[in-house]
This record gives sequence, structure tokens and C-alpha cells, in this order.
Amino acid sequence: MITILIGAPGSGKGTQSSLLCERFGFTHLSTGDIFRAEMAAKSDIGHKAAEYVNSGKLVPDAVVTEMVAGKLDDPQGRYLLDGFPRNLAQAQALSGLLAQRKAAVDLVLFLDLTPEEAMKRLTSRRICPCGEVFNVLSRPPQTEGKCDKCGKDLVQREDDSEGTARKRLMVYEDLTRPLVAYYKAEGVLQEVDGGSSPETVASALAEIVAPQLGAR
Repeated sequence: MITILIGAPGSGKGTQSSLLCERFGFTHLSTGDIFRAEMAAKSDIGHKAAEYVNSGKLVPDAVVTEMVAGKLDDPQGRYLLDGFPRNLAQAQALSGLLAQRKAAVDLVLFLDLTPEEAMKRLTSRRICPCGEVFNVLSRPPQTEGKCDKCGKDLVQREDDSEGTARKRLMVYEDLTRPLVAYYKAEGVLQEVDGGSSPETVASALAEIVAPQLGAR
């Protein structure tokens, strides 16, 4: 079973992918993890990717797709793709490769989140030099601006600034959001309100996934 999890930055994909893998035994596949593993192993595809990464270039869609598809090697396996496909070209390439194996994407889970809520979530993280991480919405410090553990001042990473968050959301809207219409047309998309609590989202996803697994 091949399942894809998509959603805007801040929609909770990381949290929900972990919960889905724990509950249903999915093998979690993310492009970042695969890149690092293949480059460390110095495989042929790893060498190919390293040429682009080391020169500061984006790895071409064809190479990314080949790398991910190479991990979908067990016909009886349960796979959860997180962060891939990132755009329509990757989605179409994946469909082509799977079709050659007489396989297909079984389920696409879309965590829908408004841009306003995504911005709130993306800019709410605060970190401490000691390593503690807080969130002014979901895990605020006991004393505003101070770390509960060591008392030092909390800071906002540049990655979490409003400007960076807006850029991330723009990239998502341009590249990844079109996948919603693509997979809806394929008849495999299921939508969940990503603005709900993590517990509510997890429950909704489980209600979708469990029957799919039972039918296999």
C-alpha cells in the first residue's frame, strides 16, 4: 500500500506521519532521509544526487523520483511518502514508474490548512540555546520569553520568521498545492481539516486509513 501525506508547511505532517507509522506499521519515506542514506552508501543514485547537492543545485525531479521509487520494493509493504511528490512533474513520474510495475498510489491524505492558520503556526516556535523548543500557541513557556529549563531568553529562528514563512507558503501554493486537484482527479484523495487539534486530526486519519488496510 502506497500512501502519500501532503499539506502546507505547519499543517502537522511530521506529527501525523509519526503517528500513522506507529499505529499502522507504515515504512516512512522522506526525500531528505533517502538522499542522506543513498549518498552515505555511495550508491549509483546517491552519487548522482551528490553531484547536484554538492554544487548547490536542486536535484532534478527524475533523479528524486528514481531514488524514492527504488525504496518501494516490497509489493506487500506499507509505505508512507512524506514530502514527496513535491510537484506535478514528480507525481506524474511516480505514476509512470509505478505503472511499469502494475502498481499505483493507493491513498493520498491531504491536511487542509488555511494560509492564516499556517502563518500563525509557522511563526509561533521559540527556541532556547540549551535545546528546549517551545510554541507560543501549543506549548508556551511558563514565563513569557524565558526557558522553563534554564531561564535563558528564548529566540525565534530565522527559519520561523514571518518573511521566511510567507516564502515557504508561496512555494507550497505554486508547486505542491496543485497535487490536490491531480490526486482528486485520480480518485485517491481524502481530505482532513488540518486546523483541528493533533488528536482530532489523528483520529480522522485513522478512520480513513483503517478501512483501506482492511480491504487489502
